Amino acid sequence: MISDALLDILACPRDRLPLERAGATRLVCTDGHEFPVVDGIPVLLANELPPTHPSLRDTMAIVGDGHAGRLMDVAPESAVDPYVQSEILKTNGQLYRHLVGSLSRYPIPEIRLPPGDGEKLLDVGCNWGRWTFAAARAGYRAVGIDPWIEGTRAGKRVARQLGLEADFVVGDARQLPFRDGAFDVAYSYSVLQHFSKSNARTAWTQMARVTAVDGTVLVQMPNIFGLRQAYNRLFRTAATAADPFRVRYWTPRELRRTGRDVVGPTETFVDGFFSLNPQVTDLDLMPPHLGAIIRCSDLLRRASTILPWIGSMADSLYVRSARAAGPASAISGQRLTGTETS
Repeated sequence: MISDALLDILACPRDRLPLERAGATRLVCTDGHEFPVVDGIPVLLANELPPTHPSLRDTMAIVGDGHAGRLMDVAPESAVDPYVQSEILKTNGQLYRHLVGSLSRYPIPEIRLPPGDGEKLLDVGCNWGRWTFAAARAGYRAVGIDPWIEGTRAGKRVARQLGLEADFVVGDARQLPFRDGAFDVAYSYSVLQHFSKSNARTAWTQMARVTAVDGTVLVQMPNIFGLRQAYNRLFRTAATAADPFRVRYWTPRELRRTGRDVVGPTETFVDGFFSLNPQVTDLDLMPPHLGAIIRCSDLLRRASTILPWIGSMADSLYVRSARAAGPASAISGQRLTGTETS
């Protein structure tokens, strides 16, 4: 069942009109566009733009064929959901390769935002929801959105298992199915870096649209000048380069300009070094050599606040923008016409 609080901020991804319940398993807008609800998760895909990832097509096939199944509980309280066990490498990166199938707990990080007091936060590209849960634990009323139905269903299971309040929606970052200004914070980690720069800017602009004036848009992105990223680019194979979901590299200047153009006043700050996901909160899950990498990353991150030049070599940057009154409002009411597939 979709909560009234979530329904109040949802909007049709095609025309941005409010959505209403049409029975227990459908939502409809006043223009007659209908969308399914699976296990209490609205599936709000307009299916009008070329997909950024096969999960968009897969979700439509699963939902369309009625094969989504029934949301099951994770059996023992101490267990880690099988989906998270199998997908941890894809959602958390190479540092977590050794943990595939052997997680002893959920790797939920600490979000780099001030403590919340019920402010609404949107986690774009949430998958099973690690940042959604990080925000919920920090005091935010969190909503995660992802195009993959099985990721959001896992998020729903984990939320129930952990006793955390969080909503999940299936949708496309380029057509966010929410009303203008619905959130106080729009957040995205390790997602827009996989989009073409055109699609990333479209998603960034959508995040600005659904963020209230004076709210915050916070996006993690790779730095083209990062030490590890330079190595990755040097040894990237032709097969990797052909991958539509590969990492795209941005300069800090590009990141600041994009944030400023589509959101408002923007700054970058260091997330970490030697990885695109160095989480100090997961040190207990790491063997000594990987733990040393994370500790060194955190030391350099702290040093960069005193010696800013160190940050020029960071691999992972945050782009923080204050939502201005003007830029994103220009796209309100427009239909998007994307042409790129990644």
